[in-house]
Amino acid sequence: MFAKKSDKPQNRIDSLIGAGTRVEGDVVFAGGLRVDGEIKGNVSAAQGENGTLVVSEQARIEGEIRCARLVVNGTVAGTVHVTDAVELHPRSKVTGDIHYGRVEMHLGAIVEGRLVHSATEARTTVELKLAKGG
Repeated sequence: MFAKKSDKPQNRIDSLIGAGTRVEGDVVFAGGLRVDGEIKGNVSAAQGENGTLVVSEQARIEGEIRCARLVVNGTVAGTVHVTDAVELHPRSKVTGDIHYGRVEMHLGAIVEGRLVHSATEARTTVELKLAKGG
């Protein structure tokens, strides 16, 4: 019958914004997107997609990012929301808060903002109840 769509993030690159290319406006992608150029606008995976965004060493994104997996070796200026994992490579610079499920940060990576661990929807909240003394 039909194959079930995986909940795992995408590992292949389906689209490329090449070096020397400048995009002004929001970008919505499916699958994997590699950016070698510049984007001034928000970048997000399509709703219901577990997209992977790769920001190369020469790339720059100015805007909010929303995806499942993010690999940065370039420059990001804006808030980042990643449901799975963020990889910050040695030449990466992020100016803004990073909301993440898992993070890998290499020596030399720069974050000018907060690292905020976000619980996924699949995780449950534990409620503590204190017993009253009698």
